[in-house]
Amino acid sequence: MSDVKITVVAKLQPGPIFDELAAKNVNPVCDGVEMGKVFISKNLQMPEGFCAWAWADIQRDVAHLALGGDFRWINKPGSMVSSCTDGLRPVVFKLERIE
Repeated sequence: MSDVKITVVAKLQPGPIFDELAAKNVNPVCDGVEMGKVFISKNLQMPEGFCAWAWADIQRDVAHLALGGDFRWINKPGSMVSSCTDGLRPVVFKLERIE
């Protein structure tokens, strides 16, 4: 089983829907992870300091890579782009299998 490198590559702002639905004390950009931050998943475990909500969303892609799988629509074997499903403040992660 391989380790998987998880890199924070984008923190998106959805615009008007945030203004309509977000509570007043919510930051418009996710403050749970830093841009460019790198995490390593070992033995299919959530990395220390990683957001549990984001982990719930990306763990199946991490598992697929860790177990040797590839995604046919991604042109670089051992890689994937995955994101958390926070519709107000989504974060995009680049996943890379460590050989």
